[in-house]
Amino acid sequence: MYLSIITIPLLGSLVSGLLGRKVGVTGSQFITCTSLILSSILITIAFYEVGICGSPVSIELIKWLDIEILNISWTIYFDQLTVSLGLAVLYCSTLIHIYSVDYLSSDPHIQRFFSYLSAFTAGMLLLICGGNFFVMFVGWEAIGVVSYLLINFYFTRLQSNKAAILAFTMNRGGDMLMSIGFFAIFATFGTLNYSEIFSLVPYINENAITIVALFLLGGALAKSANIPLHSWLPGSMEAPTPVSALLHAATLVTAGIYLLIRVSPILEYSSTALLIITVIGSSTAFFAATCGLVQNDLKRIIAFSTISQLGYMMLAIGLSQYNVALLHTVNHAFFKALLFLGAGAVIHSFGDQQDVRKMGGLIKFLPFTYSVMLVGSLSLLATPFLTGFYSKDLILELAYGHYSFSGYYAFILGSITAGITAFYSFRLISLVFLSTANGTKEAYLNSHESNLTVIIPLLTLAIFSIFFGFVFSDLFVGIGSDFFGNAIFIHPNNISLVEAEFSLNPIIKLLPAILSFIGSFSAIYLYNYLPNIFTNLFKNIYLIKLYSFLNGKYYFDVIYNQFIINNGLKLGYTISKEIDRGVIELLGPYGLNNYFSKTADSLSKLDTGIITTYSLYITLSLISLLFLIFTPLIFNFNYLDTSNGFLLSTDNLEGAPILLEGLAINHEFNNTYLPKATALLTNHFGEELRLIIIYITTALIVLTK
Repeated sequence: MYLSIITIPLLGSLVSGLLGRKVGVTGSQFITCTSLILSSILITIAFYEVGICGSPVSIELIKWLDIEILNISWTIYFDQLTVSLGLAVLYCSTLIHIYSVDYLSSDPHIQRFFSYLSAFTAGMLLLICGGNFFVMFVGWEAIGVVSYLLINFYFTRLQSNKAAILAFTMNRGGDMLMSIGFFAIFATFGTLNYSEIFSLVPYINENAITIVALFLLGGALAKSANIPLHSWLPGSMEAPTPVSALLHAATLVTAGIYLLIRVSPILEYSSTALLIITVIGSSTAFFAATCGLVQNDLKRIIAFSTISQLGYMMLAIGLSQYNVALLHTVNHAFFKALLFLGAGAVIHSFGDQQDVRKMGGLIKFLPFTYSVMLVGSLSLLATPFLTGFYSKDLILELAYGHYSFSGYYAFILGSITAGITAFYSFRLISLVFLSTANGTKEAYLNSHESNLTVIIPLLTLAIFSIFFGFVFSDLFVGIGSDFFGNAIFIHPNNISLVEAEFSLNPIIKLLPAILSFIGSFSAIYLYNYLPNIFTNLFKNIYLIKLYSFLNGKYYFDVIYNQFIINNGLKLGYTISKEIDRGVIELLGPYGLNNYFSKTADSLSKLDTGIITTYSLYITLSLISLLFLIFTPLIFNFNYLDTSNGFLLSTDNLEGAPILLEGLAINHEFNNTYLPKATALLTNHFGEELRLIIIYITTALIVLTK
């Protein structure tokens, strides 16, 4: 049963993709949706068995590597963390599949779309069900590849190409960091299995743990779109709306959060990593919220909301509240999928218009869509007793209850972000549904509620957005709940739930909710009763600059393009021209072949056939030989004997003048000195040159006489 949870969506994807022409459009839709429904039923049973009954399941399929120092198996592991996140992944994915049946009914590539969508779900399930870092990495790379295919689904559009390449390359940068982290894990622990690594962490040097944690954080930041690797996520809106819903709600962006929750035993022993995660998470939440204030594209507003909520999840992880981070991840999956699917219903019925300034008054045409989007927005801004309230408000309380500088920093930014989130959420509601009509007459005449296949997923997600947090919050994060068992580790020094529940001033607890209500009512009032106020405000030059700064997303893209991408391209050009085309070609096979060919051509020209030329060659060769032979005598006097003036093995340099004097005065080599010289020269230069050396030496003596 447990393996079927992963394999059924994968088989549905293969059938829809490879046999799309055989099964047809209706067949591919039916097969993939049925596969996801079956997997959803199985994950519900697994949630009961593993989560409620507390019986984790580990399945070892085959060995992948089995060598002396490294053993890696294809292991599938189901624990409370896996089934909790798997519940959100499969429920949301199933509803999005059903929604897509109507939403893409007129698309000519339906089989390919449903194949990609099911493969995306299967990759995410493999990621969260992996029993070691290797299996998790396989799923990690699978969703990276499929996300590229889905974002680039409309591959004839240039913007889709650019968005897909941006998402893919930025995620590859994070994957590189995470791969280095895996090598560091193996170098430190000697294994890639979760259980062995987590049991050894308390005995490892904190610096080594910090290095591992920061490299893993690099991978998580790219997948979960946190500063500074966040800029790919707004661009992914070029994908079809169901893809945006699946990508932003339950898959891909939650992968980084899952990774950090899974390695909680590592993070708990690195206070530096936790501090960095807290600062990055709270800064990301504030940054994305301020950028969302000035967006006019319906889907991009919700996309920046996703980045903001991912910042909250990262913030909870930095505070060591992994169970709260997971609860917010699951809660966010439901209400964010609801918001995206609701936005898709609006876009689909309003002539594919996405600019909120060209909408308005749609409450009379799309009352059901308005209702579900209102529920999603209220849950997003943590309205009391809706799903988002049970995790988002708790995160902010835990931040203040941490009683540290990083905790206060996170609480302040998180609370301000809550107010800003409420403002831009109700700005969206006001501009799309409540304000005066700004669209074309034709768009309003054609506006209508969607079919049943769209209404059912929206209604189901709305119910989850209302009740899921209330039902499951005590199970996940209640005081005294041991639901997660060994799946999550929180160091006793980092437990602050009691302080957050019982030691905070009521004003502190109510502050995020108060700011949320202020933000929401301000947006409704300004955009419905004072619609021209912003026209007058933005005559101020400083407000125009602030608007440009926020609309430019803090100029992160400009910084990347000017300082990183351009310099990277220049470096790549230099490497290509000077190393690839220069050094490598010069010293490689191509260069050596050219060198030997040219050398052979040059030598062949020496063969002239003229006897005088050959005589010249012989003479030059003899002179060269003489030079080589007497080079040690001319330039090196380390072998002289002062007693007789001949070449001996000694380090005395004072013998050089005596040798020269002996050669100048004694012009006769008698029977005493010549054998000595011959023997010494033979030993020094080799037996084969003995006769030549004797003759040449004698000739020189005769010439000087």
